[in-house]
Amino acid sequence: MHGYSGDKQAYLTRLRRIEGQIRGLQRMVDEEAYCIDILTQVSAATRALQAVALGLLEDHIAHCVADAVKSGGPEADAKVKEASAAIARLVRS
Repeated sequence: MHGYSGDKQAYLTRLRRIEGQIRGLQRMVDEEAYCIDILTQVSAATRALQAVALGLLEDHIAHCVADAVKSGGPEADAKVKEASAAIARLVRS
């Protein structure tokens, strides 16, 4: 079971809302909206995706990583490294 399973519906709702934002961006470009207005909406969609990513990361650490650390061994080290790599990717984005 994945760490986000308990919040699956909330994540799906948020992702569907973001999908709507992206469709709105496409429409704005198609209708040749003002550049700054489009950039403002891109920023909002980016922040929304980052919020989803941070929530998933928190769930991953609280469940998958914590369970692996409790068990110990090489799987614990692998999960910690995996989480660190995910954090690094988020920081770079």
